[in-house]
Amino acid sequence: MEKLSAIIKESTRAHHQETEKKVVLRIKNIRNNEDYAALLKCFYAYFGAVEKAIAPYINDILPDYAERRDSSFIRKDIEALGGSTENLPRAIAPAIANGVQAMGALYVLEGSIMGGPYIVQMLQKKGIDKGFDFFGGYGEGSAGKWAAFTEVLDNLPGSSEEQDMAVRTASETFKRFGDVFDEVAVTGI
Repeated sequence: MEKLSAIIKESTRAHHQETEKKVVLRIKNIRNNEDYAALLKCFYAYFGAVEKAIAPYINDILPDYAERRDSSFIRKDIEALGGSTENLPRAIAPAIANGVQAMGALYVLEGSIMGGPYIVQMLQKKGIDKGFDFFGGYGEGSAGKWAAFTEVLDNLPGSSEEQDMAVRTASETFKRFGDVFDEVAVTGI
């Protein structure tokens, strides 16, 4: 039987790539710390919304959840850049009603650690030299944290309905994260 993490990866590929393009485009347009802080506000708004949605369900499923990076790391980075967490873009998390959906949503948030080092490199080439706590992930431990997460994910669902639920939630999580960047483009936040 194929692992759920692999099923989610394949099934959400299009939404993942679409959202990634929006993020990379924003990064390419960063010229200074203020621009970078504006990008981080998108992450902060959305990650905070998803964290709130999964909070009632995740601690019983993922034993090390409290030790994982969260939106507080993004807030620290915004503040290190001289920004604030006021005037955030609108961010709407998917509806979460159980642990399977919570893990599907967290797949997107936790998966972002794998791309963090590339984002840091892109920003450093633009002269940005601080505000990397969030994108730094777990440092040398990032691969291990991802492996621990996917192990829990892969052992979670028992039925094809639960797998479908996790895939749908992960896909919606990617899409709604992309919507935050669309909102910013429209409103100019």
